[in-house]
Amino acid sequence: MKLREFAKQLGLSPTTVSRALSGYPEVSETTRARVASEAIRLGYRPDINAVRLKTGRAGAIGVMMARSGEIHFAEFMSGMAQRLETADTDILITPITAHNDDDEMQAYRRLVESRRVDAVIIHSPRPRDPRIEMLSSLRLPFLVHGRSETEHVHAWLDIDNENAVRRSTEHLLDLGHRRIAMINGLKGKTYSIHREQGFRLAHQERGLIADPNMMVCDKFSDESGFRHARSFLERANAPTAIVAGSTMTALGVYRAVRSLGMMVGQDISVIAHDDVFPYLTAENMVPSLSTTRSSMRAAGTRCAELTLQLIAGRAAEEIHELWPVELILRESTAPPR
Repeated sequence: MKLREFAKQLGLSPTTVSRALSGYPEVSETTRARVASEAIRLGYRPDINAVRLKTGRAGAIGVMMARSGEIHFAEFMSGMAQRLETADTDILITPITAHNDDDEMQAYRRLVESRRVDAVIIHSPRPRDPRIEMLSSLRLPFLVHGRSETEHVHAWLDIDNENAVRRSTEHLLDLGHRRIAMINGLKGKTYSIHREQGFRLAHQERGLIADPNMMVCDKFSDESGFRHARSFLERANAPTAIVAGSTMTALGVYRAVRSLGMMVGQDISVIAHDDVFPYLTAENMVPSLSTTRSSMRAAGTRCAELTLQLIAGRAAEEIHELWPVELILRESTAPPR
């Protein structure tokens, strides 16, 4: 099917259809969604070689993946794929060594020099992130999944991490808990800093001080949740509640509680952040897990959309999205004994 024929079926101009599929910001979200849906239904695909020859674009978005990988990344990528399947844009994944800044910086430079991507998406930024400074100087469009405090203007999408943990902690304090532990994400990352701020603020508003000995930073995993929860719960002055950074971390916390002959929701309360995994649902945990909730897959879809808009020419300073989180209370939180 030719572009003109497809556009005629939709009652739109060929220019509007082309711009909708390419992510141009002047096309409304409603029109863009309709065009994408009809393209799938009717089997329309533009001549990608002609498009690339005309625009000079590579037709790909770059993403760095640590060689260890993680389920959060997989879920985010699924969301990206959902948006890009109708945009004739590929995802170029470059493997890097986890937490190796030099390796990652060199990988970005190679991408720019090879001209294999039109833009990149940065994950887990720090307040002063060198990747943002470098990509700004190389003039490659990029979107940050998260936020940074750097002076360089950058497009970003983030969730309200501070308010997420603040609301979780306030809920536990309202129940009567006063010894609350927190298993945070990786140290130095902006999201972890914001979450700690929320944890401390919830205490301060009640005239309390969060115990620094009750706060740790680590990767989100069952193993780290188990190890830190055991350490907290074996102390003489053990916490009566734990704020976990993810549902994966909460799995480890649950396991640690059971290993000590205790019960979640009775002997200790647990609340976590849920990135909405189809294979790990908070409501199916036993007991069901209280959470703050924000979909990683939805973030991937939206990040792909915003990156297409950057490629199409939308200004980076126009793209600043802070998503609220939803607090869902279930059986894992209760007043302390």
